[in-house]
Amino acid sequence: MARARGWLPAFESAALVVVIMFMGSLVLWVGVPVGWLWVGSQLQNSSSLATAIGAMMVGMLLTIVALVALLGWLNRKHIELQEARGRGTDLPPNATTALELVLVASAVVAVIGFVVWFFGFSGSSPMPLQVSY
Repeated sequence: MARARGWLPAFESAALVVVIMFMGSLVLWVGVPVGWLWVGSQLQNSSSLATAIGAMMVGMLLTIVALVALLGWLNRKHIELQEARGRGTDLPPNATTALELVLVASAVVAVIGFVVWFFGFSGSSPMPLQVSY
């Protein structure tokens, strides 16, 4: 079996890279927005609303750029590990990558999690209350 750098075999390293990509994608969909909303709420308590929103927008943008760069690097490492194992060398150039599958799967998990939270735990009614006079 081909060996990757370090002590893990190439297949296990490729699987580990996919798991890290999945966790990073969940952070992209859930952690970044929630984290920057929290930061904005803390800033809004001590400064103006415009300052808080501006900081949130810039911070979120920079965090997303950094995470996308990291996920792209992980995807290239995954491809290298697969090629070292002898897989992926005969794929067409427009073949679906692991990162594309991971981003779609993590987006589905994030949307399902949001729907469960919104309808089950948020405490807000999805239907407006009807007031009778």
